[in-house]
Amino acid sequence: MSFPLLTATAALPAIGAIATAAVPAARRTAAKWLALFFSLATLVLAAVVLVRFEPGGARYQLTESHAWIADFGVRYELGVDGIGVALLALTALLVPFVILAGWHDADPLEDVNPNRRWRPTQGFFALILMVEAMVILSFEATDVFLFYILFEAMLIPMYFLIGGFGDRAHAGGDEAAATQRSYAAVKFLLYNLVGGLIMLAAVIGLYVVAGSFSLSEIADARANGTLSIATNTERWLFLGFFFAFAVKAPLWPLHTWLPNAMGEATAPVAVLITAVVDKVGTFAMLRFCLQLFPEASKWATPAILVLALISIIYGALLAVGQRDMKRLIAYASISHFGFIIMGIFAMTSQGQSGATLYMVNHGISTAALMLVAGFLISRRGSRLIADYGGVQKVAPVLAGTFLIGGLATLSLPGLSPFVSEFLVLVGTFSRYPVVGIIATFGIVLAALYVLVLYQRTMTGAVKDEVRTMPDLRIRELVVVTPLIALLLFLGVYPKPLTEIVNPAVEHTMSDVQKTDPEPEVEAAP
Repeated sequence: MSFPLLTATAALPAIGAIATAAVPAARRTAAKWLALFFSLATLVLAAVVLVRFEPGGARYQLTESHAWIADFGVRYELGVDGIGVALLALTALLVPFVILAGWHDADPLEDVNPNRRWRPTQGFFALILMVEAMVILSFEATDVFLFYILFEAMLIPMYFLIGGFGDRAHAGGDEAAATQRSYAAVKFLLYNLVGGLIMLAAVIGLYVVAGSFSLSEIADARANGTLSIATNTERWLFLGFFFAFAVKAPLWPLHTWLPNAMGEATAPVAVLITAVVDKVGTFAMLRFCLQLFPEASKWATPAILVLALISIIYGALLAVGQRDMKRLIAYASISHFGFIIMGIFAMTSQGQSGATLYMVNHGISTAALMLVAGFLISRRGSRLIADYGGVQKVAPVLAGTFLIGGLATLSLPGLSPFVSEFLVLVGTFSRYPVVGIIATFGIVLAALYVLVLYQRTMTGAVKDEVRTMPDLRIRELVVVTPLIALLLFLGVYPKPLTEIVNPAVEHTMSDVQKTDPEPEVEAAP
């Protein structure tokens, strides 16, 4: 039996979570280093997965399959395609930076009894590792029921990360901060639980009509003509799956939990939410919605494109009007997820390749911007944009990295998100030109909210409260520098990503029986 590489990639952070939580309360620093070690070891395993993956090989590679709940046809089945392996690598890459950026976020504000049982620092980093384990396994799962369990289970550690370890820069005091954190955590949990319950009904319905939870078995049966699902049944099942994924993504009008969650969470946890966990929703649209329900996916495309357009414009408009720095980044992410979903359902190879690249590049750019914003907020103790001014004169490196993160968010040419957004718009325009034209207004609005944010916080007269603000420290530079290097490298040379992603996109296009529109070329006179 070959080494279960995919299982090991998910098991390692889970083991790390248990080990970190077990560290004695007085040894907070040891717990941090232990969590960092396990996250880096996971990154090494993810790199091995990436190296062993063959872009031109079988659709699902490094597969594992074992009986689990045999009486109900549930199996422990894993496998990665080009889309899954790219997002697995993104997750493993970001978590070490999340841990380093949150190095002091869970430290007690005052000395306490070292013998107490409650260990907030250990719990904070253990929860991060547990989220990583579940997200990685969800990108690998090819059994629908296994995926559903992971899809729901990851909500629990995220709930505690939001509600138990919130942002200390809340302007309303400790009591108000606790109330807002609790509200944000409960809203996050309830929204996603409702979506998950609807998905559970669809998962059961799928098993009733297909007799299996195996993604490959169901897809093969449909391709061979041995499984036929009635049109109305397929559409209802599609809606059940899509609703849950749209909540997680999040897509308008199911998005309202995200600004609260990102605003009240620490900056590293906010990165975990939008750059890692939310990608499970858009990834699942490609893996499950399009592959299991191709006819229903095409049937729902016009409505979904409208919702994606609303997300793009609505999210960008609300970002322009924000006074809270973290909520601005949250609404910008809603706009970006609109682009991703639009690319998926444009049903073109350029659109879906761009959407997949967008998931990766959005994760890197949002991590860079949000983490630098977190460093800024921790120095001033405020999330309000109006409380800043002239930062570039006292902390030029911080201001410079903030600018690069912002320019990546608005998809400046030369930075990696530009490639993604360009492919999404080209792919959409080739099939739905009106939708593509309207979506470009999101780019204009992105330039507005990013440049206004930078102008109000970094330029102008130096405010007294920021006059003694220190520049980025070594630990913070270690976090930010690799992210900026990746934004530049993938912006100039995206080929390593496209070579992995494109074959998987071809399979998805084949699932929905779509080909790219032929370009309209006028005959020469």
